Amino acid sequence: MILAPRYDGPTVLFVDGHPGDQFEPLVRQRRRMTGMLERLTDDEWATASRCAGWTVRDVVAHLVGVNAFWRGSIRAGLAGAPTRVLMAFDPAATPPSMVQGMSPLTTQQVFDEFVSTTEALLDVVSGLTDEQWSAVAESPAGHVPIRLLAQHALWDSWVHERDIALPLGIAAVIEPDELQSCLQYSAAVGPVLGSGLGRSYAGVFAVEASDPSIRFVLDIGESVSVRNEAAAVTVPCLRGDAVELTEALSLRAPMPAATPIEWTNLVAGLATAFDSV
Repeated sequence: MILAPRYDGPTVLFVDGHPGDQFEPLVRQRRRMTGMLERLTDDEWATASRCAGWTVRDVVAHLVGVNAFWRGSIRAGLAGAPTRVLMAFDPAATPPSMVQGMSPLTTQQVFDEFVSTTEALLDVVSGLTDEQWSAVAESPAGHVPIRLLAQHALWDSWVHERDIALPLGIAAVIEPDELQSCLQYSAAVGPVLGSGLGRSYAGVFAVEASDPSIRFVLDIGESVSVRNEAAAVTVPCLRGDAVELTEALSLRAPMPAATPIEWTNLVAGLATAFDSV
């Protein structure tokens, strides 16, 4: 399904936090993933990932293209001319065609491209001021602060790191700040994307995660706000292990059995965007 990013009017997403708080977790996660990929054998590169129909190599090829988009979007935002290139983007159909376009490359070349595009991305966000982190750039949600583009990039790469590591029996590293960022974004991205696709659910929703303890509130109206606070007892609350909740909200695992129906509806926004059940 074609995305419907919001480019005009109120910013579609707000998340509590300092303007530069995504930099350290983004750098750490990317460097860790590079180290993991560097140690893989040829057979492991050819192993099936958790992404249906994609090998480890395919996932990395996908991230090469994504890295280039993030970097280009950030540069345009910093120049005061945010792009609008995702109006025709289909998250279910476009990525496979991008991966297919890299099929002539060797595995080593795919890895080298991943390293170079990753370093180029990290270079463009290195040393940004608070004002620059707050500049507007394009993400799948639409025009958002560069900080939230970086949060989307962290979430996307964190999930794909697990898509590669878990089928290979590699222990997935859990860093509390990365996990909090990814849990918050995975909770917000469904209603954010769903709002542009005709799935709109207004109200207040809560998350109470454990191991580590993470609590926040989603306030959904014309925009989606993530606030680091406890919710009233009457608010529909999603509870569970922090990693398991992030996996479920990212469409990698079933939602907990006790999930309130209101939360099931919210996740449907992301499932609709990716044509997933």
